[in-house]
Amino acid sequence: MNDLRSYMEILAPVGSREALTAAVEGGADSVYLGGKRFGARKFSDNFDNNQLEGAVNYAHDNNVKVYVTMNTLIKNSEMADAISFVKYLKDIGTDAVIIQDIGFLRTIGRVDIPKHASTQMGIHSRKGLEWCHENGIDRAILAREMTLDEIKHVVKDSPIEAEVFVQGALCYSMSGGCLFSSIVGGRSGNRGECAQPCRKRYSAGNREGYLMNTADLYCIDHFHELKNIGITAAKIEGRMRSPVHTYLTSKIYSMIKRGELTEELERMKYLLMTIFNRGYGTGYMDGMKNIVRPAYPDNRGYFISSVNIKNKRFDADGLDINVRDGLSIFRREEKIGGFKVSCADKITIPFDIPDGNYEIYRTYDPRIDEIKNRISNVPALTGTKRIGEAVFEPKITVRTKRKADLSFYVSSVKVLKETAEYADRIYFEMNDEMSEAAVICDKHGKEMVTILPRFLPTDDAVAGPVMIHNPGQMRISDNDIYGSYHMNMFNSMFPSGLRQVTLSPELSRKEIKTICDRYTGRLEQMVFGRTELMVTRDPEMDNCTLTDGRGFQFPVYRDGRGLSHVLNSADLLLIDRIGELESFGIDSLGIDLRKRPIEIASKVAKAFFERDADMKDEITEMCGKITRGHWMRGV
Repeated sequence: MNDLRSYMEILAPVGSREALTAAVEGGADSVYLGGKRFGARKFSDNFDNNQLEGAVNYAHDNNVKVYVTMNTLIKNSEMADAISFVKYLKDIGTDAVIIQDIGFLRTIGRVDIPKHASTQMGIHSRKGLEWCHENGIDRAILAREMTLDEIKHVVKDSPIEAEVFVQGALCYSMSGGCLFSSIVGGRSGNRGECAQPCRKRYSAGNREGYLMNTADLYCIDHFHELKNIGITAAKIEGRMRSPVHTYLTSKIYSMIKRGELTEELERMKYLLMTIFNRGYGTGYMDGMKNIVRPAYPDNRGYFISSVNIKNKRFDADGLDINVRDGLSIFRREEKIGGFKVSCADKITIPFDIPDGNYEIYRTYDPRIDEIKNRISNVPALTGTKRIGEAVFEPKITVRTKRKADLSFYVSSVKVLKETAEYADRIYFEMNDEMSEAAVICDKHGKEMVTILPRFLPTDDAVAGPVMIHNPGQMRISDNDIYGSYHMNMFNSMFPSGLRQVTLSPELSRKEIKTICDRYTGRLEQMVFGRTELMVTRDPEMDNCTLTDGRGFQFPVYRDGRGLSHVLNSADLLLIDRIGELESFGIDSLGIDLRKRPIEIASKVAKAFFERDADMKDEITEMCGKITRGHWMRGV
């Protein structure tokens, strides 16, 4: 990468035709945008095929590169259309395609188009970058939960390009591992439909507020350091935001790149904080610091001051308020109203408002209209090329009915002692009890597999069989490797090099059967336990129970590596579907007993060992709430 150190792209988000013009006018070097399918921003305007061709031509005419997002998980039933779309992107001259699904990556390996690993792949280690290089990926968009020091370590002498988010929304969950929206709300973030449960209000003990609401990234001060360590692209998030936002962020970063530290730059930064502002920070770039803004989750604009309003007036002396400014008035979480200033000397609020203390925010500045006029000349985006049809017919695999293994997920020796006799395999969470757990497993003649941490930026090898969660961890052991459900296995093209892989919990019964009929490797299906909805590096989230506005309770535990795990409020329970799963040819049933009382763990283990579906009601009563997950509905 040494030849790239002198150059770093400003990569802008484009969710509409207007935003494309804004990015070009703002000085972006490259843009990323999506078609009508397969992109992680399903609810932005996006582009149809003709518009995509026109967008590529328009961008190239202005010396701007175009990367198209296909960064969702793709089903077998969608694979032919996805292949056709990639070939179309190649034909129209797209500069790269952004991918999350590693089964899909394998499918399009022979399509001659540059491929970028989405941040949803969770690439956060040197081994992850090496895996990308070995699998035909030209650039990795690094996980957003990395610190600057970790980024420096992993990109040094990297065999491929590396891209880093520097601006915009920051997921609370680790990249590519959030199942909260999907499991709880039925809208999958992995399929571009995230309902943003992290922006909702929760209580935990004596804390209450928007406890998972992250401040937006604002990493301007780190731009040149990222450039100097060899980062290829500074990426701006925001395909769901306005064209003005695209223009301002592109303009700001392009000016910083050129060293134009002028008054105009300061004006642009101020306008950015006016049009969208839920709070800004550097995320994890500066280390494990608080990333959450619990007071409110919404855009409020530029904070001016707290004021005392009396008789619908407040004293504006010394406040930076001008004629035609748009102001919004808040009292803590409640928006009282908004208005446009007609006289800056004596501000009178044009609606009834009780006397009291309020917060004033600027949400509009008349200079924004100048930007709107500048980017209003939107070109017609048309194309002439037509998309072809691809054939996707994976071979049918003959899977006979079999008695599936029972694989128990365990995190304590106490539970292990009570359940080991019923298991065929133990997945043991990496902690201080591992040595004792290994002795117990050996005594019972059970295979023990170490569950690796979800986030592991070091390159240390791990002895013995391991369970992994992202592609970079595929190279961490020379022994048997098991893939957890966080590997997001969503189709039958998933690489078959692992000892066993767990199916995504977002798959339906029908989709599970389809994969079983077409995949040659060993498969595991989760059948019991609290699904891990998200894992976060947030240093403020400790052991607790999060309670949402509907009264649902989500247990949270913090592990020894500083990662907090948010679990579902209900237990997955498919004990009455064992026969059906075994008829599909499922090789292993995953039973998650981590962080459970011994009474529940032993009862569940014995029930599954005896294949006793009649125990369903008793297990339900002990657990409190159960769910079938996506067994019938899928995503």
